Amino acid sequence: MIAMIVDDEKHVRDAIKLLVPWTTFGIDTVLEAQDGAEAVEMLRQHRPQLVFTDMMMPLMNGMELMAWLSEHLPSAKTIVISGHDEFDLVRHAIKHGGVDYILKPIDAEQLVETTQKTVALIRKEQDERRQQQSLNMEMNQIKPVYWDTIWSNLVSEPKTYEKHAKEIAEEYGLSPDVTSCRLAVLSLDTISGKLKDRFWSQWDLVFFSLMNVCNEVLTMDRGQRIGVAFRFWNSENEIVLLLFRELERSEAVFLHIQECIVNTFQSSMDIGVSGVHPFPDKLKEAYAEAKQALRRRNLLARQKRIHEYDDRPPLSAGVLSMSEYAEAIRLAVRSGSEEQIRKSVGEWIDAVRRLPSINTEQLELWWHEYNTLKTRWMSEWFGDGPPPQRTQDDAPFHVPMDDEGRLSIDMWEQQLVRSLTELSKHMLKSQRQDSNVMFEIAKYIRNHYHQDITLQEIANHFYLSREYISRKFKQEFGENLSDYLSGIRIDKAKLLLLNPHLRIAQVAAMVGYEDEKYFSKVFKKTVGVSPNEYRKGRES
Repeated sequence: MIAMIVDDEKHVRDAIKLLVPWTTFGIDTVLEAQDGAEAVEMLRQHRPQLVFTDMMMPLMNGMELMAWLSEHLPSAKTIVISGHDEFDLVRHAIKHGGVDYILKPIDAEQLVETTQKTVALIRKEQDERRQQQSLNMEMNQIKPVYWDTIWSNLVSEPKTYEKHAKEIAEEYGLSPDVTSCRLAVLSLDTISGKLKDRFWSQWDLVFFSLMNVCNEVLTMDRGQRIGVAFRFWNSENEIVLLLFRELERSEAVFLHIQECIVNTFQSSMDIGVSGVHPFPDKLKEAYAEAKQALRRRNLLARQKRIHEYDDRPPLSAGVLSMSEYAEAIRLAVRSGSEEQIRKSVGEWIDAVRRLPSINTEQLELWWHEYNTLKTRWMSEWFGDGPPPQRTQDDAPFHVPMDDEGRLSIDMWEQQLVRSLTELSKHMLKSQRQDSNVMFEIAKYIRNHYHQDITLQEIANHFYLSREYISRKFKQEFGENLSDYLSGIRIDKAKLLLLNPHLRIAQVAAMVGYEDEKYFSKVFKKTVGVSPNEYRKGRES
């Protein structure tokens, strides 16, 4: 902390320097000036937090200095030390923020007490400023999320508008005369692959930057908003553009937004636009129309553009069903040959390529067909056994896009071939496992877990030595045969314990334990709680 002493009498400055225990108060620098004019130069450079000043000085007196301080350095605290106690001087000191007015000759105890009080005040205000700055930073971060949430909720539930009408009017200048709107949806799924790769770890930054571009266009030169852009929290990758003024030139506004996005990100994006609707009552309907406009756009078109909603049903070029090619694909997968899989998928893709248009709705229908077929095949090949590992096909559907953000049929073909090849490998592995004696033993255990089976009984049943079974089973499954059996029994016991009408002894017997106490001991060791405690925990 820096302090300054301003007095035209050197012995007064020396006395103040001597009497105040500066280091105790955390003051490491004490500056001196012999009049107000000299003090101002030093104040500009060093900006001390604490100033001691006389009132009567040449060139610039204390009254003028305090007036300068209150205008240029208002955070500094001033202690007046003067030989004059005129009312006007005291009043002036108070008016310009003086903390105290000490009369000469200086009372040492009063000086130290006043300095201590003033330093405490300085620190308190510094803490408050830091807290306020931190709060302001937090608010600046939270505010966009807050408004994104408000607008998203309004699109889903327009009836909540009255609750936020005053707040929205203050923030966006939305007056009661606004009764109509158009809504557009800008989907980040249509952004270029290059941009996705560049910002994949900073996806929130992409949203923030895009909304800044959009909101800049939606704020006119004179500062009046014609609309608002916000992140739609009910969908993963959407920005909603709500236009509530200048509706007659909405197409030009949306085209301008698209141009600005291209100039900023070197990537164009498709925008779906609704018709004109009453505001705010029909926001939900407007959003549905904008989404429909996007979903029905022709994904084969080379140029991205503004897609306005049309309530007429889309023209159909004939229904193309994946099921027509399903048998050839199924046989190729069963063959285990990647070449055959690629050939059968290629026949389907060739039919797709001949279509004059493809939209998102059609792609989603094919995706549903594909997953239905795959589920049926898996049921045929794997039965009730363990399913293959989770694949990317289990994820939500996304339109396969190339680096320019356009539908890529080639990429889709590669995804299908890759997925079906993986499925074929799982099928072949499953077939090998079925013929493997260790998996036969595991199957035998799963079917007879409730009986008192032993390693010797299993060895006799499969005509193998106990040692061979123990060694090979551990190699195949990573655990001892006895642990494998216990795991199955405990899992079955957990299910049976959900039935409140079964006693613990009955559950034990049903999973292969004749001794209830031994069953409880094994259960607690495996699960961490006793069977009774487990049952009570599930009932609560």
